[in-house]
Amino acid sequence: MASLIENYGLIGDLHGSALVSRDGSIDWLCMPRFDSDACMAALLGRDEHGHWSLYPSARVRRTRRRYRPGTLILETEHECDGGAVSLVDFMPFGGQRPHSVIRIVEGLQGTVTVSLRLSVRFGYGQSKPWIAARDGEIVLMTAPDAMVVRTPAHLEFDDQDVWGTVTVKQGARVPFVLTWYQAEDDPPAPFDPLAVLAQTEARWTAWSGRSKYHGDYEEAVNQSLVVLKAMTYEPSGAVVAAPTASLPEAIGGVRNWDYRFCWLRDATLTLDALMLGGCVEEAKAWRSWFWRAISGAPEELQIMYGIRGERRLTEFEIPDLPGYEESRPVRIGNAASDQFQLDVYGEVLQALYEARRLGLPETEGARGPARKLARFIDASWQLPDDGIWEVRGGRRHFVHSKVMAWVAVERFARIIEEFTAPDDEARTALPRFRALADRIHRDVLEHGFDRKQNAFTQAYNHPALDASVLLMPALGFLPASDPRVQGTIAAIEKNLVRDGFVLRYQPEHATDGLPGDEGAFLACSFWLVDAYAYSGRRREAETLFERLLALRNDLGLLAEEYEPRSGRQIGNFPQAFSHLALIHSASVLADEELTPRRQPARGTSRPSPPQPTA
Repeated sequence: MASLIENYGLIGDLHGSALVSRDGSIDWLCMPRFDSDACMAALLGRDEHGHWSLYPSARVRRTRRRYRPGTLILETEHECDGGAVSLVDFMPFGGQRPHSVIRIVEGLQGTVTVSLRLSVRFGYGQSKPWIAARDGEIVLMTAPDAMVVRTPAHLEFDDQDVWGTVTVKQGARVPFVLTWYQAEDDPPAPFDPLAVLAQTEARWTAWSGRSKYHGDYEEAVNQSLVVLKAMTYEPSGAVVAAPTASLPEAIGGVRNWDYRFCWLRDATLTLDALMLGGCVEEAKAWRSWFWRAISGAPEELQIMYGIRGERRLTEFEIPDLPGYEESRPVRIGNAASDQFQLDVYGEVLQALYEARRLGLPETEGARGPARKLARFIDASWQLPDDGIWEVRGGRRHFVHSKVMAWVAVERFARIIEEFTAPDDEARTALPRFRALADRIHRDVLEHGFDRKQNAFTQAYNHPALDASVLLMPALGFLPASDPRVQGTIAAIEKNLVRDGFVLRYQPEHATDGLPGDEGAFLACSFWLVDAYAYSGRRREAETLFERLLALRNDLGLLAEEYEPRSGRQIGNFPQAFSHLALIHSASVLADEELTPRRQPARGTSRPSPPQPTA
């Protein structure tokens, strides 16, 4: 059975990735891309669906692990009967290196025997490979994929698996290299894994050493930046929401989604986080991917895209996989890509504005498409949509969606006002878009606020509360000091906080059309941190933030959700949105927030929320 979700570590090569358990088992491996069919899928089933284990044969008394500082090189140390041994796991990146997983067994003390079992199952655990020895190497193949195993250790194999043992003394190092290639090609040339380890560490430390964040919570922020870098698809600059698929939002439940795609909702937070960390080139690459992905007619804008901008993300189920801890169905692809969500238009225009404000040059030809997006909102903001949570229970007039429609128009007006010349003809459109922003603003105040509850709700004429309205102060829609915002915070504290963490919405008013429950969505709790900080409730903000930091596993990784009753991380792992929200909350608490979202639009009378107080 797969390990607990929080017991995994992530390794990757900025193309694909793998999850490694504390017990030294790779239970999820996607190569050559994040969204490739997994060739090890025990994470969503059992060992028979593909895994690669390396673990001492003797009784293990203690295990500890860490990433080498500033890197994604995972070191796991086992103290066991007869000595101690270290397992170094990583995927090399940079240059023309073939897609590989490298595992190095190193003796630390005494003499230790380590057992190995490699079960490759292409196609999400469905296809057993043909296995053969070739020139002292072991080749595993099921077209169109193939892999080659290289090691000085003696290994055996049959028609299903590869296995063996290796005994190491103090100071000895034995490498194992698994390299992917296309079945019609010859295996890539071998390389020195120890030399590649040194090169990979140097590349990682050079990258992480560029971080400019040195404020409070420096360790947590910089570790989260490494995680975001690890989830970046280098050829396009895209950042996947998570490197996993179908990890459940409730153990045994049906809310199991594929997150190996790129959500426009993450756009502004991603830009902010990368710029905060001094990752200017990554921010430029992300903005370039973003701009290519959204090119086309405004009405065809999707909420998510593939890592190269693919639009068809067909969702299907794999009935032969039993799912993580029997959580079925296992879903690959994501049908939510076909949904209509107004909020993404706000995210797009906000990200375009942020890029300019943060110093990135204007994308050539961007102004015309941006104007089309703003005009589309003019024609469509009154339509119901599927909402930020991608519900599958019917469209509504979601309050957050309307707020983001306001953001779209308001940010477009800022782009014109702040980044065009006084005589630019585009400025003639300013009064129109300012008037539209004010109209949407009034509409939300009239229909989205429930006077009986003294709170903004999830949707017009619907009593359910929703954590997404906590973003109003951060977006500049209303200041945190506004009594309606304070009433909303109080209502969320009363009705959405469970065991100290924030739910997305009230379970009794669930609108997603699916049975079952879910845990606390971690980004929502970070939003409450921000709301506290904007409200001057510094101590409460710090207390909640540190409670959230304590949920990270020993490697600093966060999943999508947390289940307080069992004390477990659940959902896809690690989750970019959780780490992005962490970085943003840390910047708010450190008063180093890069975004201007706290500032009112020029020409309006709405004040900005207060700065966090010491």
